[in-house]
Amino acid sequence: MIKFKLNGKDVQSDSEGETPLLWVVRDELNYKGTKFGCGIAQCGACTVQIDGTPTRSCVIPVSAVADKDVTTIEGLNSPAGLALKQAWVSEQVPQCGYCQSGQLVSAEALLRSKSAPTDDDISRAMDGNLCRCMAYTRIRKAIKTAAQEV
Repeated sequence: MIKFKLNGKDVQSDSEGETPLLWVVRDELNYKGTKFGCGIAQCGACTVQIDGTPTRSCVIPVSAVADKDVTTIEGLNSPAGLALKQAWVSEQVPQCGYCQSGQLVSAEALLRSKSAPTDDDISRAMDGNLCRCMAYTRIRKAIKTAAQEV
């Protein structure tokens, strides 16, 4: 049994230790916001935060998060997370929406570390979060909008 915090709540998993965290979060704990994209940590759709750091959950075994804090899109309730969610709507970021949970999780970590991120900061923080709809300009604008609100 592996115990950890998920979105601030104590949870446990009976899955094998090598099971990817993504499947534990989605299938065992029923948090469906985190998406499966590529399965090889290249697209960012599965991004969660582990102890505040954006991490690709499709390649992290659940055993690696024992006694750690995991945050998914459902748990982004920080001032930065709430500002980002609002900015995502006001800037009309999503098209298909598939990548958005990973985008938001990464952007929230950025705004917690840099209150006024530059274009370079945003590019570095969001690198590897792919958007098939090519909404990168709106994503960047939403991050800047949220930064002004936090």
